[in-house]
Amino acid sequence: MDLARIGRVVDVSTVRTDNTFREVDQMIWVVKAYHCICASPMPFATKYVVEQLKDVPDTVVTGVVSFPAGAETTAAKIRSARELVAMGCRELDMVINVSALKSGNFGYVRDDIRAVVEAAQGVPVKTILEICYLTDEEIRRGSLLAVEAGAAFIKTGTGWGPKPTTAETVRLIRSTIGSAAKIKSAGGVQNLDILLSLWAAGCDRFGVGVRTAVSIFEDAYRRAGCPLPVQESVTSAVTA
Repeated sequence: MDLARIGRVVDVSTVRTDNTFREVDQMIWVVKAYHCICASPMPFATKYVVEQLKDVPDTVVTGVVSFPAGAETTAAKIRSARELVAMGCRELDMVINVSALKSGNFGYVRDDIRAVVEAAQGVPVKTILEICYLTDEEIRRGSLLAVEAGAAFIKTGTGWGPKPTTAETVRLIRSTIGSAAKIKSAGGVQNLDILLSLWAAGCDRFGVGVRTAVSIFEDAYRRAGCPLPVQESVTSAVTA
């Protein structure tokens, strides 16, 4: 990995329940300073983030659909996807119906994903499996269903679950889907060495919370011999 360009594989997020308005503005600064590929806010702040990044063409805004439980109706997920795309999101992160997957209702899982993919009208959809609640067989099945439904990425988790993504899980997903979709790891990407181990296992993108992102980027830049960006003052301009 080119550590000087690490931002091109990192989605920085503010999707925790207790992320503050100030942290949303911090995320905006981080993705600009480190040339990140993506910013992921909660829906209420999405329009604001899109506006703040409208002149940053190399960074997209991801909209989160049915986050974090994945248990909304398909109709609700469709409405959310359409609204987020209309706001200007150029990627979507959708939580699958984990309950349906674990219950063996595979047709529902596939159709639920496909409905969001179709509603997105060409905007890439990352399907969140929430692997911390799944067996290896369920991870395989969920990955294949997402590919069948047209997902662009298999994403391991929301970051809210009790167990982190491991390199073993990334290898399991990659061996299951081959090159049919990309893989995004989220949950437990706490430092640069973990990120690099997941990259080596076959991961393409990483979801990192704003509270962790700066330390990872600073470590990467130091190892690459790059100067660190100067931290700007961060205001709290977001309004609900």
